[in-house]
Amino acid sequence: MTFSVFIKNFVRKETTFRALKVALIVAPILILINHFDAIISGNFSSYFYPKCLMTFFVPYTVSAFSSAMAYSQSEVR
Repeated sequence: MTFSVFIKNFVRKETTFRALKVALIVAPILILINHFDAIISGNFSSYFYPKCLMTFFVPYTVSAFSSAMAYSQSEVR
């Protein structure tokens, strides 16, 4: 498996849609876990919203990476 094949599979339409769906489900759960006290109290710091936005990138990247690896390995066989 080459890096270019991996990148091609990482940006595939199917990979992107699957990763977005995962991120839209998992990220709000992570935000609740990590920022529950701020949400309940209503005390949002200036970093709250950027941190919440960055939280979406974690499940998106993990899902896209695993999908790209699976596609890449299936193309090699």
